[in-house]
Amino acid sequence: MNPFLNKLQPYPFEKLKQLFADVKPNPEFKAISLGIGEPKHPTPAFIQQAVTANLDGLASYPATAGSETLRKSISGWLARRYSIPAPDAATQVLPVNGSREALFALAQTVIDTTQSKGGLPLVICPNPFYQIYEGAAYLAGAEPYFVNADPARNFSPDYKTVPAEVWARVQLLYICSPGNPTGAVLTLEDWKELFELSDRYGFVIAADECYSEIYFKPEAPLGSLQAAQTLGRSTYPRLITLSSLSKRSNVPGMRSGFVAGDAEIIKKFLLYRTYHGGAMSPSIQAASAIAWDDEAHVQENRDKYIKKFAQVTPLLQEVLDVSLPDASFYLWAKVDKLLPISDTEYARRLYQEYNVTVLPGSYLAREAHGVNPGQNRIRMALVAEVDECMEAAQRIVAFTRKLAAG
Repeated sequence: MNPFLNKLQPYPFEKLKQLFADVKPNPEFKAISLGIGEPKHPTPAFIQQAVTANLDGLASYPATAGSETLRKSISGWLARRYSIPAPDAATQVLPVNGSREALFALAQTVIDTTQSKGGLPLVICPNPFYQIYEGAAYLAGAEPYFVNADPARNFSPDYKTVPAEVWARVQLLYICSPGNPTGAVLTLEDWKELFELSDRYGFVIAADECYSEIYFKPEAPLGSLQAAQTLGRSTYPRLITLSSLSKRSNVPGMRSGFVAGDAEIIKKFLLYRTYHGGAMSPSIQAASAIAWDDEAHVQENRDKYIKKFAQVTPLLQEVLDVSLPDASFYLWAKVDKLLPISDTEYARRLYQEYNVTVLPGSYLAREAHGVNPGQNRIRMALVAEVDECMEAAQRIVAFTRKLAAG
């Protein structure tokens, strides 16, 4: 067996299952889960219809590079969304089966274990983080190096804490903006810092932007390709951005996304995926192209989140240290505002007494540099309709006040 498999930790939801293993939730309350970041808004009918209207595509093997129609649709969306020149649909865009599998597979393409000096290659990960980054590093023969989020920097990673000897071994850097679980969005200065580090040390940047279309301010979050264009990096050297339709269009089951950026990296990634078997179903490709071309449903979806967060956030602020994020559909709350309590104990007792599931923040982070930045925090995914999220928030307020009262 691959020995690197032994380095993988249980996924956060497996840890949550173990935390709740001997707990019976209060039957007086209907179960509400804010634990998993799975979109619950209805899939737009026109996307469903596009899938069924293109079932004849099932009779053919799909090309790994995807259809020209889909690549052009993605390129056009990138140009409109970020006000940049349209990326070359043939060389700078590649459809993938959701951003998750591409985030993992990209490490297999760019990590070179024969070129590392001073130990195994390193993969920089934000902390807290999406656990795929860690697993991708291990199974590519590298080691993850965690850079803790800094609350004083709006939870962006503080790269100034990374020693030069560490940077010298870095081959890949994962960054999520808007972030999971914090909702933080990188600024142009943040991107400038990352690009300069990439130029100096030669590592690839993988920019996970799957939450880019859920935001609460008038201006949309800055994207990595947009930042690169603004800073004069028109060919996107060592930069790959990844996104998907899952959150944008409420189609997580379609497993449809893309990578875009540096043409040389995408050329090698296409070669890898040709052997890996990463081609997207023709029916899904056809429906995806139609989804990327439409913005009306995206605005409707965003409006739902704006309404939801505007109601839920002030209510939770009465008892938790939490604020409206820049973007994404998570609230990242500190639970010890009214009394000292761990995130795991808080989540366990909330589930037991009020039948509401939240995810302990420590499950989304690692102990690094003497601290677990998720400790005493919880992540709440406001993915259900507004009434269910409000009911969950009211129970959380009641539970927290009950704890504080002793």
